Amino acid sequence: MVKTAPIPLGSKVMSFERPRVMGILNATPDSFHAGSRVDAQSSISKARTMVKEGADMLDLGGQSSRPGAETIGAQAEWVRIQPVLEGILEQCPGLPLSVDTYHADVARKAIKAGAHMINDISAGTLDPELPHAVAEGGVPLAIMHMQGTPKTMQQRPAYVDVHAEVISHLSQRIQSLKGMGIEHLIVDPGFGFGKSLQDNYLLLSNLQELQDLRCPVLIGISRKSMIYKPLSLSPDKALNGTTALHAWGLDRGANILRVHDVAPAVECIALYEYLREAHSASGHD
Repeated sequence: MVKTAPIPLGSKVMSFERPRVMGILNATPDSFHAGSRVDAQSSISKARTMVKEGADMLDLGGQSSRPGAETIGAQAEWVRIQPVLEGILEQCPGLPLSVDTYHADVARKAIKAGAHMINDISAGTLDPELPHAVAEGGVPLAIMHMQGTPKTMQQRPAYVDVHAEVISHLSQRIQSLKGMGIEHLIVDPGFGFGKSLQDNYLLLSNLQELQDLRCPVLIGISRKSMIYKPLSLSPDKALNGTTALHAWGLDRGANILRVHDVAPAVECIALYEYLREAHSASGHD
């Protein structure tokens, strides 16, 4: 396994000797999994629960990126997340907090308020000013591959070689973003973002190749349609399938699990660590 460099998150430095858990908080009324939705009143309690369960960081978003989602604009997005962001930073000091946005204005305001990282589903392409905001703020940036936009991405996605195209796109974005002054990047292959069911599983099968990009690898597969549709379930019934795919993702080099359910992900990582230690002790490493 390729060694992954640590990233600074506020006053902390996060290393990846072991995989990490990123808990999802959605300050939206329309995210696909209702259990992730929070408002200013419920967010502190939800954040504290996630920390107690073992979350290493949280990811707060105010714009739904489910397939077909309409954009609400930067101003409305900030109105949604500002009270949640400020409340968590005040009540959970020291907790690394990422903001999920592709708007430069939201990124600037979030960083100024104290956010430790930005998570952009478009890798800085939907708002070309966002990379500059991140570079100015001096925080890490998580970049994801997406074909199209949330509104259009599941309208007949097509690739010649999905894995090669995802890696090529992320590699190009890494080079460009580092040239803009962003030092610390995290890569996400974008499960479900402009991908067919087969595309998603091809990406998961070959996930270890993303380590060649020399950045921490984040996967967001929690309760997604790649789990619940093949099993003829709904998102609220997809936890067992999520845990199974998390285990396979960890085995293929995932460094960060972005999840709705923190405790099961923490347990999955703990058991994976036992497996890895046994493998190392057997002399096969």
